[in-house]
Amino acid sequence: MTENPTVTRPARPRVVDRAAWQAARDELLEQEKAHTRAGDALAAARRRLPMTQVDGTARVVGADGAVPFVDLFQGRDELVVYQHMWHDGEPVAGQCPGCTVNAWHIQRSAPYLAARGVSFAMLTEGPWAEVAPFLEFMGYTEPWYSVRGLEAPIGVDMGHIACFLRDGDHVYLTYRTTGRGNEPAAGIFGLLDMTPYGRGEAWEDVPDGWPQGRESCWYWAADADGNATWGPTRRPVPQWGRPGATPVEASEHRH
Repeated sequence: MTENPTVTRPARPRVVDRAAWQAARDELLEQEKAHTRAGDALAAARRRLPMTQVDGTARVVGADGAVPFVDLFQGRDELVVYQHMWHDGEPVAGQCPGCTVNAWHIQRSAPYLAARGVSFAMLTEGPWAEVAPFLEFMGYTEPWYSVRGLEAPIGVDMGHIACFLRDGDHVYLTYRTTGRGNEPAAGIFGLLDMTPYGRGEAWEDVPDGWPQGRESCWYWAADADGNATWGPTRRPVPQWGRPGATPVEASEHRH
């Protein structure tokens, strides 16, 4: 077969026999095990963090109206929340693609959290009148609540994962993270890190000759044909699988 000489083929891993591949894989496995053990040590340190009390009586607004924050525990002792950014007045296509990455993944984790005795909820600054049709379009079934007007750590400063502990009617914040600390919520990052070309982002350390990475998060939004883009026809990637997802002219909001 004749190859087109005008097409630049990307660099690829070197080809070796199976024994050489297994030896290299075993060497990397030792590093992976050390990484896992380091993660276990971090989790152990996280369990030893102090906690700080928050107002469990603060009213949040959900599908059944206003309820005290402590009700989000659903009678359990532990609660994990994701705090979803919101752009007032924007259509569903204009809502935060970064928060969509996490929300789309983490909501599928809720039944497993519940089986472990941990409740889950999504919080957002958006007014409930705007949030409700967004949830219907996205097909989200886990509980969402508007925290409009509340102070941190329940309200404002969106884009976080936060963990709370309940002792009777008293509620405490135990842990909170943001940025790349949110990555455990979305399995896509770990899967891409296993592939030869990784996430395809410019910050990654890649071998010489590897395809050049693009800006961070470049694949979080796409057009109707599935092409990654931050252009005016973009939607957050998961939205294209939803009924009624038509081509749109999106706003300038990005993450």
